[in-house]
Amino acid sequence: MQQHDAEPRPVQTHEEEPYPSPAYAWYVVGVLMLVYVLSFVDRQILSLIVGPVKKDLGVNDTQMGLLMGFSFAMFYSILGVPFGWLADQKSRRSIIAVGVAVWSFMTAACVVARQFWQLFLLRVGVGVGEAALSPAAYSLITDYFPRHRLATAISVYGMGIYIGSGLAFLLGGVVVGFTAKSGPIVWPLFGEIRPWQLVFFVVGAPGLLIAALVYTIREPLRRGLKSLGPNSQVSFPQFMRYVNQNAAAVWCHHLGFALLAFLGYATISWVAEFFKRVHGWSVQDIAFSYGFAIMIFGAAGITSGGILADWLSRKGYRDAKVRTGLIAALLSLPLSIAFPLIPNGTLAMMMVCPLAFANALPFGAAPAAMQEMMPPNMRGQAGAFYLLVVNLISIGCAATTVGFLNDHFFTDPTGIAKSLIVVGVVSTVGAAIFLYCGLKPFVRSLDRLKQSEGR
Repeated sequence: MQQHDAEPRPVQTHEEEPYPSPAYAWYVVGVLMLVYVLSFVDRQILSLIVGPVKKDLGVNDTQMGLLMGFSFAMFYSILGVPFGWLADQKSRRSIIAVGVAVWSFMTAACVVARQFWQLFLLRVGVGVGEAALSPAAYSLITDYFPRHRLATAISVYGMGIYIGSGLAFLLGGVVVGFTAKSGPIVWPLFGEIRPWQLVFFVVGAPGLLIAALVYTIREPLRRGLKSLGPNSQVSFPQFMRYVNQNAAAVWCHHLGFALLAFLGYATISWVAEFFKRVHGWSVQDIAFSYGFAIMIFGAAGITSGGILADWLSRKGYRDAKVRTGLIAALLSLPLSIAFPLIPNGTLAMMMVCPLAFANALPFGAAPAAMQEMMPPNMRGQAGAFYLLVVNLISIGCAATTVGFLNDHFFTDPTGIAKSLIVVGVVSTVGAAIFLYCGLKPFVRSLDRLKQSEGR
């Protein structure tokens, strides 16, 4: 843990071109955040309709976990790597725009799903489209903001996680309530449409229009490439060699933040079922209460984390972005144990609010740390590799793990509380260990990069 009294100066790059105006840079972040909001609405809407999907498709909790997690994460995580490589070479805004159109179409197409495997494959398609977004978005934002403001900028983009998740619950609650009263409807060519199928169409179709908004973003200068010379393109094997040279920093970072994300996805995927099974709440009550909680406190948490990381950096903590994750893990541990144990549903929901804040705290600082320790010609692949590890562990396994614990260990309906406690303890303790061990290796990696760039 290194600390210096003097306030560090912003990193000076080799190119002379100034950064774009702050107003336009924040406009870009705003557009990207809107797209990120859309992605999480499409991603999280399934968690509100677990009951009717299980009934109509004849599936259990483990299979629902696969639909909410693994089906999406499988291709979302793996395809992020080639999309990251493309983001280092091609137009990042075009990559994002096409991705938005693909995942929106796949979400809307869930309206035709009649069997488990059909819905599974369509959710895979949603993951394929969403894989295009964040590697390109991280790279774009890094070229729009100097490093001493990067964590805050990426945190504002990351607010889309929590605004989108909150909107998924709020809009889902409205749509579920409306469609539950109306019953099945019949569409030409498609036949009978169940209320839960209509939910997918309502939240997916608007994305086809939002894809066009991405083209209002200008492709910025790729900063730092002049110092690398004419042969700046990097293959994935070359990128992995660089990762191996910084293995302790990279893997402690990735695994630590992956376990914090694991807690977040486990909670958000099963919180609706928890309040239904343990406290007897209706879907609409859960949707509005948790929707507002995650939207307000999650968005406040990730923004505060970015500000905290940049403030710690100005105070001389070179490991500030990783340190923010360690703080979040220590705060999340007691909160993740407390909320499932509280016998009163209203108090339990109130405890969810600080948990949402604490768990969101590091997820602007985490990708900013990855961008900071990577050469400029590896930023797209670095973002993709970070998402590969984090999302395979969190999105890919969190929802399924809770479902598996429900089906095989805590089989009483109220046993979901014990499942969430187990997940909370294991994920936060593991995250704290990895992130603490990664503080010094992260600083060494920054020094190594500085020496290689001649700064």
